[in-house]
Amino acid sequence: MGLMKLKKNRKYNYKPRYYKGDGNPYELKHKFDDFRKTINPPKGIKGKWNAAMDEYQNDRDEKVNKRIFVIAGILILLFLFLIGFDLSIFFPQS
Repeated sequence: MGLMKLKKNRKYNYKPRYYKGDGNPYELKHKFDDFRKTINPPKGIKGKWNAAMDEYQNDRDEKVNKRIFVIAGILILLFLFLIGFDLSIFFPQS
């Protein structure tokens, strides 16, 4: 009868005796929760993609944008070299 039933975890309401700060000292919180929207995005790949694109478009840091484009360009070139793509079509013939 009790083979298929899961055990329930016990809950304790422990409060530290000498803690005078605000909030719960044992709460686990990511340090970027206040600044990012993609920590807990909507479920599904479309929701994750839309949340990431929204954060990317609202971020006005130009150095980050340039860095992303440079990294993407290098990765594309490496991929083209690996598959043996002829890059001479991009250069003028002399």
